[in-house]
Parts: sequence; C-alpha cells; structure tokens
Amino acid sequence: MKNTSLTILFLLGFLHAQSQVWQPDLGDGTYKNPVIFADYSDPDVVRVGDDFYLVSSSFNCAPALPVLHSKDLVNWKIINYVFRHQPPEDHFSKPQHGNGVWAPSIRYHNGWFYIFYGDPDFGIYRCKTQDPAGPWEGPHLVHAAKGWIDACPFWDEDGKAYLVHAFAGSRAGIKSILVLHPMAPDGSKLLDAQGVLVFDGQKDHGTIEGPKMYKRHGYYYIFAPAGGVATGWQTVLRAKNIYGPYEEKIVLDQGKTAVNGPHQGAWVDMPDGSDWFLHFQERQPYGRIVHLQPAVWKNDWIVIGNDPDGDGKGEPVMTWKKPGPGPAFAPQTSDEFNETRLGLQWQWHANPAPEWAFSTPYGYLRMYPVVLPDHHRNFWNQPNLLLQKMPAPAFTATTKLNFSAHADGEKTGLLVMGLDYAYIALEQDGGRLYLTLAKCEDADKGKGEQALTRIPIDKNELELRVQVSEGGMCRFSYSLDGKQFTSVGGPFQAREGKWIGAKVGLFCTRAVRQNDGGYADYDWFRISN
Repeated sequence: MKNTSLTILFLLGFLHAQSQVWQPDLGDGTYKNPVIFADYSDPDVVRVGDDFYLVSSSFNCAPALPVLHSKDLVNWKIINYVFRHQPPEDHFSKPQHGNGVWAPSIRYHNGWFYIFYGDPDFGIYRCKTQDPAGPWEGPHLVHAAKGWIDACPFWDEDGKAYLVHAFAGSRAGIKSILVLHPMAPDGSKLLDAQGVLVFDGQKDHGTIEGPKMYKRHGYYYIFAPAGGVATGWQTVLRAKNIYGPYEEKIVLDQGKTAVNGPHQGAWVDMPDGSDWFLHFQERQPYGRIVHLQPAVWKNDWIVIGNDPDGDGKGEPVMTWKKPGPGPAFAPQTSDEFNETRLGLQWQWHANPAPEWAFSTPYGYLRMYPVVLPDHHRNFWNQPNLLLQKMPAPAFTATTKLNFSAHADGEKTGLLVMGLDYAYIALEQDGGRLYLTLAKCEDADKGKGEQALTRIPIDKNELELRVQVSEGGMCRFSYSLDGKQFTSVGGPFQAREGKWIGAKVGLFCTRAVRQNDGGYADYDWFRISN
C-alpha cells in the first residue's frame, strides 16, 4: 500500500511537471539539458544526504540569493531566498543593475549550511542556517573590500578554515588571479586579510574567476572558469599543499557542441560513487541557463561531459541517464495569487517597499501606483517592477487584471524587461482608460520610451498577454472576454539585462504624487506553452 501511494505521488508530480513549459525529465530514466532553462547564473550546489541545494547570483534583484532544492539534480524547485532586503538597504532601494550578489558558494559544515558571496562594491558576506528552507542568519560582512568577488569557503580535515576568491577588474584594477586566506572556523572573519596568491591565470586562463575549492585523495582542487562568460572553459587546479603550487588543466569546453561557455559551476559526488557537474551556458536573451554533466575521475583529474577523443577534456552532453530517481517538477512560474504571500518566482527590481503591493486573502494581488521620478525617461531605474525569469525558449504569459484608476497618469500592465523593454498596459488619461503599447530601446543608456499604440478601452477588467517564441521574439495582445485575443503592434525582440536575462512581469506607476491613488488587482499570472 505504501509503495502504491508513493507511485501515485510520483506520477502526480510528473504530470504536474509535464505541464510546465520546460521539462528536463524525459520520464524514462533520462534527462535533457538544460536542466533549468532559466537564468540561474553562477550556480553552486551542495549535497546533504539525499538532498541537493542550489544557489545562484541574484545581483540587484530582491528578495536575494535564491535557494533551490532537488532530489536528483534534474528537477528543481525554489524553496527560499536567503534575505529579503539587500544590504546596505538604502543603497539597494534603487536599482543597482549588475551589482549586489555575485557568484555565491554553498557548503555544509558541522550541521550548518553556509553561503558566502562577494559584493563587488562592499566586500565578502556570510549567511548561515541549519534549515535551507527556513530563516537564514546574515548577511554578515566577513571583510569589507572593493572588487573582491566569487568567494568560496573551505574547511580542511584538521578543522582549519579558508576562503578563496577572485577579483573584479572594474573595481580592484586587477583580475585573472585567485587568492586564498586563512579564516576563522565559524567563517566570521579572515585571519589574514592579505592572503596568498595561489594562481595567476593571465597567461593561459584569462578572466579566471568563480573558484570552488574541494579536497579528494589528498589533493586540494580549485574548480574555476576562465576565458569569459560566452567563450570560456572550465579550468581545474590541483595541489598537495593548500597554498600550491597548483597544476592546471582544462577539463571542459564547448568542443563540437552548441553549448558555449560551459563553465562556472559545482562538482557533486554521489553516495553511489558517481560524479556530476552543474554549470551555466549564456544564452541571450534568456540569461545563464543551467546544464548537468556526468563526470568521471581519471588519474586524479576530473573529466566532465563526453570525451570522444580521450584527451581528458570533455564537452557537454545534451541527454544522459539521470543520476537517480526523484519527483519531477520545475521552478515555479504561474501564480494564482491565492496565497497570503507572493510565489517564490517573483523578485523586485530593487529592495521593495511594503506599500508597492499586497497579497490578499481574496485571491488577488493588489498593486498600488508608485510615483515616477522627476525627469522620468524610462523604467530602467524604476524599482517597483515585479518580475520573474523567462522559463523556456518559447512560452506565453497571460494575466488578468482589474484597474481602479484614481487619477490621470496612473498606469499598470505586463512588461518584458531588459536593456530594451516593452509593455502592454492600461492607463488613465483625460478621465478615461486607454490600452497602450510602448517600447524602449537602450533603456540602460537613458533613451526614452516610444509609444506604439493607444486604444480607448471601455472596460477596466481584461487580460493581457505576451507570447514569446524561440529566440525571445515577443508579441503582445489583449482580451476583453478571456477568449478572443487581439494582437497589438508588431514583434518586439527581448534583450538581456545587466548580467541577467530578460524578465517578464508586472508594474503599476503614476505620474505625480497625491494624497491617494488608484490600484490594480491582478487575479492571476499564468505561464503556458
């Protein structure tokens, strides 16, 4: 009876996952890459027992530092964020594109989960918890610095702790080197702020970064990508002494595949003795999507992916046997707004203010219009954009809203956001509602919006839709009855943001500050094929 119940639960989970727009689990004991077709940049993973936890860069978005969980390395679900407001809070109350959380590392030591990350402008931070799905302590500033990034902790068998990190040339004035520091065993501070230069990659491994440290068979290993995000490779360093000297070897590159820049990720060893490696691939405008590669050890060097010529340097696989059984699911996308908190797929453009939006017990999300700044030109620096990652190469996002406008200049709608952006919205002007379509090219350069369509609308309740086809081509439409959709304007090509993929979501703004304003009630937001 117990086995039958588990089988039913597994099948229900698999059917639910199949309804998702991207499903890596092929249902026959194999999987396809990418295992996450969404922008989880710089992934790192730790296994504790039969559970896997993944963290990734979140940059300026809030809540920050997503935590995903899996039972099989293929099927992943968002279970938490490490913190809701990014420090310093006032600094990140405005969009800080490309800044914030860079390349976190997650480790498990003495009953505690630790996450370390570098903020390129403020230094190295530590967060910790005993339950990844529960509250986290921190961020605690381990060391204040400019340009220190991609921090990874390491605890040796003797209990001594270390921290390895890279440098951002844009802040530090140096890059392509890795430095190791002794650290307090609780990870609270560095014992030597100067550190030791353990590898200089400028000659053969330019822009080496994202180091992850491990120990195996008496060797210390540093896994570190090099060569640039879109064009690089995965380097592995090894030494018998933690400070080196380190031997170097390229263990994974694009080879003859279409998977460019296969690097920056995590080695995971399994109880059955198998080895795996997760990494990202930059795929504009979708951002940095996550792949899973099989791996083997030969002569104490790891070989990642498929190695057709046997030279010890692998290339990515597109399908493979799953690491093991596990329930099939995917990161959350649709939200019926039936809960008293937003779904974990949502992030704001900056640290949120509570008055921007409220979950309700009535089955909708209420958004209040936020005042646009003086000399507003576009949404690039607007903090109250509620967005989620693009979840597949092709998908449709549809939302139902009821707009109770209070004054002229109030606007709310559906947005695709990046360096370029476009939206379809309802706006009040002259005491009546209009359906508007607008786009902005080179928003990051301060270019202004371009109005494309303005249609008088007699209803304040309707559905808005964007259909995204392969390559990120977007087409907007609306429906007054929820059945027949009318296309508006021509196609819009989505573009990535600053270090992140394009995003899709909602906004609500107004032109001037008043004592009170209107509101938009969003009944649901659904992602479908």
